[in-house]
Amino acid sequence: MFRADFELTDHQGTVRTDEDFAGKWLLVFFGFTNCPDICPTTLAEVATVMDDLGPQADRVQPLFISVDPERDTPIQLADFVPRFHPAIIGLTGTPDQIMRTGASFKIYYEKITEAAAPDGYTMAHSSQLFLFDPQGGYVKAFAYGTPAEEILADVDGRL
Repeated sequence: MFRADFELTDHQGTVRTDEDFAGKWLLVFFGFTNCPDICPTTLAEVATVMDDLGPQADRVQPLFISVDPERDTPIQLADFVPRFHPAIIGLTGTPDQIMRTGASFKIYYEKITEAAAPDGYTMAHSSQLFLFDPQGGYVKAFAYGTPAEEILADVDGRL
């Protein structure tokens, strides 16, 4: 179908590409740090999956890719992502890098004016969690709200 393809900056300021994660299963989620519900819920599910994988967890790399490069700097991601799990890597980039990455993953995102939101806007975005194989090939997408147990059973069965 499609492959993981990106060049972005991680939450420690290092430029990372999909090739840096060759040989690992990837759990990839797109979101933003000011997200009130979908993003924290999904990252909490990913954290549960990583904890429950036990020693197999080192074969899986969870990635959180921001769709809000205006606010989600590496420093912002460094404050946000570790709250969920130390294995999750937060990625951001320039608006152009995020646009190219979003297009390669075939996701939707859009800046929406919302007076009550931080800085007067929020982000609408695709909410699925992607699974890619160790060669970077698309395997499947888990719909928002898929319980951690179901994701774990699927991922663990592939390791």
